[in-house]
Amino acid sequence: MKEMIKNWLLLLSLGCLMQGCSRSDQPALQDTFAAAQQQYRHLSEQADSLQKFPRTIDAQGQLTGTNEWDWTGGFFPGSLWFIYNQTRNEQTKSEAIKWTEKLEAAKDLDQHHDIGFVMYCSYGNAIKYLDDPAKIQAYKAIILHSANTALKRYDSKVGLIKSWNRKKAWDGTTVWQYPVIIDNMMNLEMLCYASDISGDPKYREVAISHANKTMENHFRADYSTYHVVDYDSTGTAIHQQTNQGYADNSTWARGQAWAIYGFTMMYRETKDPKYLQTAKKAAEYYVNQKNLPEDKIPWWDFNVGQQGYASDVDFSGRGLTEQPRDASAAAITASALIELSGFCSANESEIFLNFAKASLKTLSSPAYTAPLGENGGFILMHSTGSLPHDSEVDVPLIYADYYYLEALSRLKTLN
Repeated sequence: MKEMIKNWLLLLSLGCLMQGCSRSDQPALQDTFAAAQQQYRHLSEQADSLQKFPRTIDAQGQLTGTNEWDWTGGFFPGSLWFIYNQTRNEQTKSEAIKWTEKLEAAKDLDQHHDIGFVMYCSYGNAIKYLDDPAKIQAYKAIILHSANTALKRYDSKVGLIKSWNRKKAWDGTTVWQYPVIIDNMMNLEMLCYASDISGDPKYREVAISHANKTMENHFRADYSTYHVVDYDSTGTAIHQQTNQGYADNSTWARGQAWAIYGFTMMYRETKDPKYLQTAKKAAEYYVNQKNLPEDKIPWWDFNVGQQGYASDVDFSGRGLTEQPRDASAAAITASALIELSGFCSANESEIFLNFAKASLKTLSSPAYTAPLGENGGFILMHSTGSLPHDSEVDVPLIYADYYYLEALSRLKTLN
């Protein structure tokens, strides 16, 4: 059994994902969560020792953690909730509760836009999977408090939630006054949920306003995305650039993933057909991308090094022998496509679902899934945080694990 877990042979059974899983394949997915539980027990022990939320590993392979004010804090408890929901292991449940409640102070996180990531991935999943009325009621109150905090960064004249404070672009001259990044779409789900549980439509109205303006200004004609759009005080887009991609006119892989996921979610929450159309077009751009490797795990940017794309960042001294992949982008996209497939025609659904399954098959192979006890306790290897910043390159990232586990959870539910 130890040797089997060590090599994660259980995960190789996910070869069925390429052809489609039947009910008889459910044990294979269940074994995957059992293996994930073993790996996260190791990660939890390290997190307890460090007393920080796991984020990645350093050059020596040691866990690097963050506090509750970082944008990634909610992904660790969120991953634990996904594992608990599948295994019903009481130790995992206790860890999930503990690390969720360690985030409570972040209900006042207003220095950047990511409170939705932090609080909904943790408390939101706790509400879904915990059978404890008293805790659920308390957690809902925390979500509502968090939603009100999120609205502090919303300006009705601009019509968007401000992502970052005043910030200089890579070109060295442009200063963004009201930057909004495509990642911000992911914070809207918490606002929609806040309207559901409070009966107050203001949260969903802000989410809709933000989504509408994002749809207008973040997409090019081919439905590829800009990473950053800067606005003036009237809500007019004045700059369309990048912060984590290769060039202002290139498509950062994870940014495209955020777009597919965010607009799929907004269609689910509103049933507005324009969101579905946007999600499908963004997905088609990704799925049909000519510069996508055969194994479906994208390079960190779809256009890096191509003619017509000039970076403001000098990468010449990085010593890169090849461009890094981003497993996190693949995991986010797989999760989004599984949900999107349920809103599409039969032909579209088959294309999107098969692509998601192929991506998950690769992620579940030894090329991307770490042996038990290695990789700092994280499940997936080979993600890229921000190559322009030379930060978190070819390392595990907690949000890659989160969306991988969510994708597998969604696939199991679909079956």
